[in-house]
Amino acid sequence: MAKTVFIVEDDREIRKLLADYLKAKDFEVSEAGDGRSALIAMKDKLYDVILMDIMLPYNSGTELIAALRGAKKDSTRAHTPVIVISAKSGLDTRIETLQLGADDYITKPFDLDEVYVRIEALLRRSAGGAYTREAGEESLSACGLSYDLQNNTVSYMGEPIKLTAKERGLLLLFLKNPGKTFTKANLYESVWEDEYLYEDNTINVHMSNLRNKLKSVSGRELIETVWGIGYKLAQGDED
Repeated sequence: MAKTVFIVEDDREIRKLLADYLKAKDFEVSEAGDGRSALIAMKDKLYDVILMDIMLPYNSGTELIAALRGAKKDSTRAHTPVIVISAKSGLDTRIETLQLGADDYITKPFDLDEVYVRIEALLRRSAGGAYTREAGEESLSACGLSYDLQNNTVSYMGEPIKLTAKERGLLLLFLKNPGKTFTKANLYESVWEDEYLYEDNTINVHMSNLRNKLKSVSGRELIETVWGIGYKLAQGDED
């Protein structure tokens, strides 16, 4: 079954360029030229991945991401992977957008092949591709956390936690290897499937978001910092 991509872009030429390219790659493509119609479409239909600009008429891309991540009644909708494609290349904007809940950020002008690779990598992460489920294995658990491998959802002591695709990919690595300390390079190369650049702040933003979300439901640090090395899953269960 073809994967569905929703393109939210007010520039008609860019929207057509992306749509034609992705259709040729066997994706089922839907389009919106403004934030208002995109918001309606996102409420009516589920997509495998959303590509969106930030600067949109009526409702901005950041408003759309906030609405999507705040969808309480439909956890699948709230977890929809989002890639932002924007002409705004400033570091602060990229960080704020990722903190808001975007899974990836591509700056214009962009390369179509890169967009395709980013989509494929994100879809693998969203499907739990960082971990191969053993026959009969349904979940991974540690520190009160539970990762449902069949439904690709996360909970703490039975309480659901909304995580982005990248955050789930990171957490999956920790749950799969509870005694291992991961460097930033380990995490980035495993989840993003790309070479880690020392000055890249992406991993810092996603790790901070993940740790804050886990702490908000558990009241403690479930992922510990190993100073000078990286991160590891906290040892022991909740008292």
